[in-house]
Amino acid sequence: MEDAEALVRHANNPRIAARLRDRFPNPYTIKDAQRFLTAVTKHDENALEFVLAIEVDAEAVGGIGIIRGTDVERVSAELGYWLSEAYWGRGIVTSAIQKFAPWAMERFELSRLHADTFHDNPASARVLEKAGFTQESVKRKAAIKHGEIKDMNVYVMVR
Repeated sequence: MEDAEALVRHANNPRIAARLRDRFPNPYTIKDAQRFLTAVTKHDENALEFVLAIEVDAEAVGGIGIIRGTDVERVSAELGYWLSEAYWGRGIVTSAIQKFAPWAMERFELSRLHADTFHDNPASARVLEKAGFTQESVKRKAAIKHGEIKDMNVYVMVR
């Protein structure tokens, strides 16, 4: 819970929210941070979602995590991440993914990680490619963000 104020400071940015799923709120309030931290700090070994903070100088400035698949897709998970705009372009997320992805695959016995990016977010696509992911496909007209129908690029890492 001590990260709540830092999360608000760094996450309350429409440019970040525009690149993420709608479940990432904008504006991002202290109540949003507290609700999120309560959900991800339960330490439930069977939880489908696992999230860590991305820290710079001992301050939470972003997040990285997975949502594990279920049933026949229990060997795969979706990777998600975000970073404060103040730290964009420094290789921080690339480094975080390079460390987190292999660890998560081993820890949760995954054979596949995938990450979806909006087609109009080439910076996120480059981050994934630099971190060792390859583009698998494009889901045409698969998402809507701010009233605009968008294509989604699917990037994967397999064991």
